[in-house]
Amino acid sequence: KLNGYLADLDEQAEEMFDNLIMQYKKAEGITEKLKADNQMQWVGLMNNIRSRAIEVVNIELIFV
Repeated sequence: KLNGYLADLDEQAEEMFDNLIMQYKKAEGITEKLKADNQMQWVGLMNNIRSRAIEVVNIELIFV
């Protein structure tokens, strides 16, 4: 029973994380063109987005 609950929670967290990443990228205009033109800037922006998405997932799903 616990394994089923944890697997479901993991699936929800991954889906929420992926959706947040896409939303943040769109909102901030982070594109594949930026990745090709300025990789260091793209990596920095993506790391920032990842950190924010992880924090939101943890607050809303994990540490409830």
